[in-house]
Amino acid sequence: MTSNPMFFIFIFICSIFWISRKFLAGTGKKKAAPKAGGAWPVIGHLHLLGGAEPPHKVLGNMAEKYGPIFTIKMGVYRALVVSSWETAKECFTTHDKAFSGRPKTLASELLTYDGAMMGFSPYGPYWRQVRKITTVELLSNYRLEKLKDVRESEVRAFLKELYKLWDDNRGGASKSKGNMVLVEMKRWFGDLTLNIVLRTIVGQTVGYITNVEDEESVKGWKKGLKDFFHWTGVFSVSDALPFSRFLDLGGHGKAMKKTAKELDLAVEDWLQEHKRKRAAGIVKGKEDFMDLMLDVFDNDAEAVQGGDSDTINKATSLALILAASDTTAVTLIWALSLLVNNPHVLKKAQLELDTHVGKERQVEESDVQNLVYLKAVIKETLRLYPAAPLSVPHEAMEDCTIDGYDVPKGTRLLVNLSKIHRDERVWSNPDEFDPERFLTTHGGFDVRGKNFEFFPFGSGRRMCPGVSFALHVMDLALATVLHGFDFATASGEPVDMHESGGLTNLRATPLEVLLSPRLPSRLYGH
Repeated sequence: MTSNPMFFIFIFICSIFWISRKFLAGTGKKKAAPKAGGAWPVIGHLHLLGGAEPPHKVLGNMAEKYGPIFTIKMGVYRALVVSSWETAKECFTTHDKAFSGRPKTLASELLTYDGAMMGFSPYGPYWRQVRKITTVELLSNYRLEKLKDVRESEVRAFLKELYKLWDDNRGGASKSKGNMVLVEMKRWFGDLTLNIVLRTIVGQTVGYITNVEDEESVKGWKKGLKDFFHWTGVFSVSDALPFSRFLDLGGHGKAMKKTAKELDLAVEDWLQEHKRKRAAGIVKGKEDFMDLMLDVFDNDAEAVQGGDSDTINKATSLALILAASDTTAVTLIWALSLLVNNPHVLKKAQLELDTHVGKERQVEESDVQNLVYLKAVIKETLRLYPAAPLSVPHEAMEDCTIDGYDVPKGTRLLVNLSKIHRDERVWSNPDEFDPERFLTTHGGFDVRGKNFEFFPFGSGRRMCPGVSFALHVMDLALATVLHGFDFATASGEPVDMHESGGLTNLRATPLEVLLSPRLPSRLYGH
């Protein structure tokens, strides 16, 4: 072996050069988030997301294997899946603007007036203008207070009709058990929330149907609403493989166009009716949101840039009807499901109502401020069964770095709220229904997007603007139904708690429960 010092100097210089080159190469190469295995050629992971198990459950199981941040392939697109509150906080605070985009999908094109619906609109001036109008004209505290009588009158009508159903069927062999009557509550909660929202937005209700022709019309409208959420929650092949759109694989495009037409026909009728009444000078009671939108455009034809006023009015009104009715009903259905499966919690909530309201009058909205346990029940329901368990998909509008990983522009973001809300690092016994946690260990948590361990309405620029409206309806509706009726499961066994797929977190099965009145009959309007 040579002892020439120049040889060692040469080796040292070469080593430094090699190490520097490797270091520079490593720093130049972007660090990507872990990639989930199991992708198929061309379609990526779509085969995993289109099965019987809801996507948030599938992605939650994948997080156990790949960690709290990983990527999946959705055809030609890449999606970042986030399942930890720390990373979600980074996405919606530090990089909130970067993730304020919405992916362009077949559903957003065909079902939302090509993105004119606020929740699906691209981030920009149009979205900001529509959101501002919506917030001021409908969702402000001032406007919500003015609409209090709409909520209270619809809840009282709901209570009256539910009592009538009990009265008509008690003693019947097929639907009763002792003094209790079997009722499917999904339909009832759906009608209640839809009536409140329709009266608020367009001055209409679906009513409690007696006419056969009307019943068919209402069924069609309700089916259209249901189909909207189904199609907006479906992972379509044409979204993953845009070049295949003309083939309409699976017939998704045709079905979406049919649903869009059905919904538009109804909203167009309402808009024209509003215009006819205004032209005739017919003065109604309180102005609904569609009236207020017409006022906005009458006063300033250029109030919103990016479309004609009629389309903007229809798109915004329909977006609010869809968002407010479905998510609110879903939460009420899950809340009652959890309560009948946990009778001790149900009794405690009813005891609070009896203490603060008594049994000589109905619940009023002003009572809700005193119902701290009931509010905790709703929070715990939203934790376990958030209405949008994957949130609404976001899209990166620029390159950014999340949790040390480079995320290129165009990457879709899926935040698994269901997984975050059951993080055992944050929640003891995370799968257990325990409302008292929101009165003790997590008493300071609210639902307005500030606590990233628990943000059922989203967070950041694109969080749901209707939080206050939803809470008003849910608090009053749940308080009224628990105050007015006792409930039990039909078989004595817990009701099934399986979830179904879609944009919102629906029960997979109907919610059939036994109920009986717990107040004097005069309080039900009979």
